[in-house]
Amino acid sequence: DVNLSYQDLGHRYQLENFVRVLKRLIRVKRLNLADNTLTNLQSVSLPRCTHLTLCMNYFEHFKYLPKAPQLKILNLADNHIQTLDGLAVLRKRTPLESLDLRGNPLVFTENYRYRVFKTLPDLKELDGIPKLSTDDTQEYYGDNASSCVVS
Repeated sequence: DVNLSYQDLGHRYQLENFVRVLKRLIRVKRLNLADNTLTNLQSVSLPRCTHLTLCMNYFEHFKYLPKAPQLKILNLADNHIQTLDGLAVLRKRTPLESLDLRGNPLVFTENYRYRVFKTLPDLKELDGIPKLSTDDTQEYYGDNASSCVVS
């Protein structure tokens, strides 16, 4: 387990060195990078990482995440991800089982849970809530229904 959360990365030089350190963590299995003002780690590869915490950063898109082919649990809560565009990148990159997107604007997307589970069919938990039988059917939510899952 490596905890590199709450680093003061206010200067570009600090961020560049931080990314250099991350690129050397090829054996890490659990990595916590919470609250580091990170926006882009797509140049980082974490080949053995199974649990990754990136909450409270400034990610705006799924394509900016690090490559982690063994990733099972991903926490992206409280970032700035606006849309579900690019979510399929996770299906191609990892056998993801749990995803936390709470606190991102995209959770207000119409049919949010249905669309996430449709894109990531092997996902077992979303936002701390196990997959429900209703998450597989768009009809449950209706074509124009707005739904909100409180967790």
